[in-house]
Amino acid sequence: MKKHILSLAVVSTLSLGSLLSPYTLNHASADNLSEMEQKKANLLQEQAKKNAEVQEKESKIGELQNQQASVESQIETLDLKVEDTTKKLDEKNAQIKETEEQIKKLREEIKILEERIEKRNELLKERARSYQESGGNVSYLDVLMGAQSFSDFVDRVGAVATLAQADKELLEEHQRDKDELEKKKNEVETKLADLQEMKKELETLKANLKAQIAEKNKLMESLKKEEKHQHAEMISKQEEAAVLSAQASAMEKAIQLEKNRIAEVARQAELARQAELERQRAAEAAAAAAAAAQSKKSSGSSSSSSSSSASSAAPAPAPAPAPAPAPKVSSGAFTWPASGSVTSGMGQRWGSFHAGIDIARRGGNVPIVAAADGVVIRSYFSSSYGNAIFVSHSINGQVYTTVYAHLSARMVGNGAVVKKGQRIGTMGNTGQSFGQHLHFEVHKGPWNASKSNAINPLSVL
Repeated sequence: MKKHILSLAVVSTLSLGSLLSPYTLNHASADNLSEMEQKKANLLQEQAKKNAEVQEKESKIGELQNQQASVESQIETLDLKVEDTTKKLDEKNAQIKETEEQIKKLREEIKILEERIEKRNELLKERARSYQESGGNVSYLDVLMGAQSFSDFVDRVGAVATLAQADKELLEEHQRDKDELEKKKNEVETKLADLQEMKKELETLKANLKAQIAEKNKLMESLKKEEKHQHAEMISKQEEAAVLSAQASAMEKAIQLEKNRIAEVARQAELARQAELERQRAAEAAAAAAAAAQSKKSSGSSSSSSSSSASSAAPAPAPAPAPAPAPKVSSGAFTWPASGSVTSGMGQRWGSFHAGIDIARRGGNVPIVAAADGVVIRSYFSSSYGNAIFVSHSINGQVYTTVYAHLSARMVGNGAVVKKGQRIGTMGNTGQSFGQHLHFEVHKGPWNASKSNAINPLSVL
């Protein structure tokens, strides 16, 4: 009996030792917290990088806008030059028209001159024929020498002078008319040629200016397109930064939850230790009572024996009632986020990478549930995802991120703590979607825009 009591005391001591060891935080929990803290630091570092990229995009957009303003100013200057050139062209066209009218009028004058010249030509031809009939050239000396008297000589001299002057004037007038005709022709033709050359130069200038404007407009279109591209990238970077910030906040909350869990485990361990101590004290008291009963066995006191038997046979306290069972969900780390058919798997689709699976089901009010315990990183409306919810999970020390997209309604907000199987939204058709379905992604680690951490959800569901 003494050996039995000694053995019981040794077992009790060993049991107490085994209860004291879980009281100290185990290395696994400490490593888990350390890993979560490191991931939070990585998320904050990545967020800072994205914020720097956003600032870089904003700076680039500012440069593009300055370039556009410069090009716009150049286009305005070219437009003014085109306007001025067009005005000069209009003036030249008016001058050309006026010159053409002058040419038309000159042609009429030229026609009159030509008629006059033609008449003189006929007169000169007649004179020539007369000279020919009289034996050739008229000799003014013969006319003078044929005078019969001095008076006749004087008359002949006057007549010869008159004829000679008349011939000279006729020839001079004929030459003047010819020279004037030639001069007018040359002047008008030169003026017209100059105007046409100036017009041609102005038309070439106008064409060059319009070509420059077309080139500037093309550059402006390119700058606007680049600005739009940079703006889209900036929005994408802002969204990534926002998601990273939300993930860091969720990680902070997950760290606090883990600390609370560790504290609760320690508290439960302490309660169990206290209960075990109480049990051991009771066992020791029972052992002492048994020893006392054994020592009094020789006295044959039946009343003490009965009392001791009754004491040792006292019933143990009734156990506390078990808690109510949790809602039924699938086994494993993740449960299905929705009921329905998988209509599209993970992989290449329509020339791009489909980073998750699509689950479709007809009908209204189809519930979407959290695939695992976690913290809502972000609940918002995205131009591509539509109504979307990002949830961060810490499962056996590994961080996962799940994405639920195209919802018709969201029932949880940023920072909400969700349980596995808890309803968080309703299946829908928002964003870039074709028909009611849930687009579901699982990322081993944080979510990022390149979706490099995406894994096939079917491998964990």
